Amino acid sequence: MTTELDTIVEALIFASPEGVSTKEITRCIKASTKSAKEAEPENPPEHIMQYAGVTEEDVNAAISRLNLTYIEQGHAFLLQERPAGWRIMSRMEYSPWVREMFPDKRAPRLSPGALETLAIIAYRQPLTRSSIEAVRGVAIDGPLQTLLDRNMVRIAGRADLPGRPLLYETTDLFLEHFGIRTVDELPNSAELRSVKLPEPEPSAEETPPADQTEFPLDGAESTPPAEETPAGEAPAEEKPRKKSRGKKKKDTAAEEESTPSDEPPVVVVEDAPVEQ
Repeated sequence: MTTELDTIVEALIFASPEGVSTKEITRCIKASTKSAKEAEPENPPEHIMQYAGVTEEDVNAAISRLNLTYIEQGHAFLLQERPAGWRIMSRMEYSPWVREMFPDKRAPRLSPGALETLAIIAYRQPLTRSSIEAVRGVAIDGPLQTLLDRNMVRIAGRADLPGRPLLYETTDLFLEHFGIRTVDELPNSAELRSVKLPEPEPSAEETPPADQTEFPLDGAESTPPAEETPAGEAPAEEKPRKKSRGKKKKDTAAEEESTPSDEPPVVVVEDAPVEQ
């Protein structure tokens, strides 16, 4: 049997287009008693003031009684809790007729690859792209972009890893699509969350670009240290090597000129005055 509190809760849920939570319903009922007392401080309405001490447990009990009444009377709708709160929704057995009323709102089909990617994110979110690829064993660029375009997955921030890769998580639309309030309601949620995932390989998003230079701490120079040179010796320079090669050739030529050969040397005698 429904009570006046039940009908008040029903009216609040019916008036909310996007859904209303148990906490918000409780707040509205308490706020109405406060407003009634301010409007008539000397003689506030008794039928409103009696709900000044309503609690969330009272609201949940009222919702349970309403659903029981709907089932007993054969109504085509129920009160169901969604991520945004409680909503009046048609029962599943009437979906063939209701679906034809909104042909443009049919949920698009997802490919097997997109469904696998979505399942991995749902159970172990937030995850990086490389972590998802480590589980699937293939690249997920296409499926991941599809999930982002259809608002099933969103970017949740950046991981505290080299390269600061993006993190991905599911959206409220994902919960609405599968008819659950939180990801904890997924089948075997606790078991699958405890399974150890394979370690991802470093990818482009987690590896710093090659043109970036890591600078050491304490103001040290980033150039590699020069080779140590023994005391008393001048450091070898790389450029003069080419000159030394030329010098070597000249020295070799000089040696060849100075080297005695088997043939007698040719002596050139200049004309000189001869004493008589």
